[in-house]
Amino acid sequence: MFILKKVYCRIFQKIFRIALPLLPYREPEILESIELIPETVVKNGCKKPIIVTDKGIVNLGLIDSLVEALKKSEIPFAIYDQTVPNPTTDNVAQAYDLYKKENCDCLIAFGGGSSMDCAKALGVQIVYPKKTLGQLKGILKVHKKLPLLIAIPTTAGTGSETTLAAIITDSKTRHKYAINSFPLIPHYAVLDAKVTLSLPKSITATTGMDALTHAVEAYIGGSTTKKTRKFSLLAVRLICNRIFTVYEDGNNLEARNDMLKAAYFAGCAFTRSYVGYVHAVAHSLGGCYNVPHGLANAILLPFVLEAYGKKAEKKLAKLAYHIHLVSEITPQEDAAKAFIQMIKDMKKKLNIGDTIEGIKEKDIKKLSKYADKEANPLYPVPKLMNAKELQQFYYKVMEK
Repeated sequence: MFILKKVYCRIFQKIFRIALPLLPYREPEILESIELIPETVVKNGCKKPIIVTDKGIVNLGLIDSLVEALKKSEIPFAIYDQTVPNPTTDNVAQAYDLYKKENCDCLIAFGGGSSMDCAKALGVQIVYPKKTLGQLKGILKVHKKLPLLIAIPTTAGTGSETTLAAIITDSKTRHKYAINSFPLIPHYAVLDAKVTLSLPKSITATTGMDALTHAVEAYIGGSTTKKTRKFSLLAVRLICNRIFTVYEDGNNLEARNDMLKAAYFAGCAFTRSYVGYVHAVAHSLGGCYNVPHGLANAILLPFVLEAYGKKAEKKLAKLAYHIHLVSEITPQEDAAKAFIQMIKDMKKKLNIGDTIEGIKEKDIKKLSKYADKEANPLYPVPKLMNAKELQQFYYKVMEK
């Protein structure tokens, strides 16, 4: 990366870091059961929610408990269940039309990160009906208060129930972008482990690795605070202790609950301290090839950590010490390498490979530019890289 661009990125990040205590971050109020949603809707003066979810969630019957609770309380509702992985502008437009047609007045996001991203973007469209989502992408462009938003994660991974971001794919160009603004933080997060019990092993694995990526990238970046470091450490420890349990025994409610907490803590960490190049590259792959985000993160994570080299060594070593992967007397370099090797071993045990199907060499230059534009100057990564340097990661995970 050119020296002037490096200076610009670091100055931008420094200013953002200084401003952190002054920014209106908030954490959603936690509800521990879906049964509490009807009274929460009424308490907030709302009469008819729209449930934003996907066909898979509906077909698995995961939504039934919510539907039952709303019907029991005689609260009418509408359901938008067409959300796709890597939700699109078309998804949001369809949900918006249904919201208006059904005279809804609040939002319930039910599902993984895709459903929550779609619901957040729907909220943005509701308060900015004359603007396109593309006009509102980037940082702090949404200033109006969104309708009541209740987020119910069915996966322990995205942390989207805590964040100020919605990741949307343009239906025409397939470009994936983020809308980052404080009003997008959900008002309530429902951490009910019962809705995660039906998750397939593959989804359990990739979403768990997604949460780990959030926690690690937030921790090793340059914009951490005492609070975000605490959240990251909690998340990493819980994931390392519990991910194999939920993978092998998906009905272990206690372990599922711990993984939900881990995803929440990781979300609280990265919504303030941001992520890094793992996410930037993963987002570009998701937009172009519809690669599930958690899978892309899981595959990319060790490659990016290795590329950071000495710049991330100290903090990676601290993570290794914290989870007792190595003893405190282990040299820093060896501890950092052990942490990265642990991630590689974790992927193997979870049946996650090292390559992503469908990457075309002709697309890599374009994708790396998307990743560069997303990450720089916002993401406070340990080692700055430009688009050309980011190309290495696409080649590393491309099927030979």
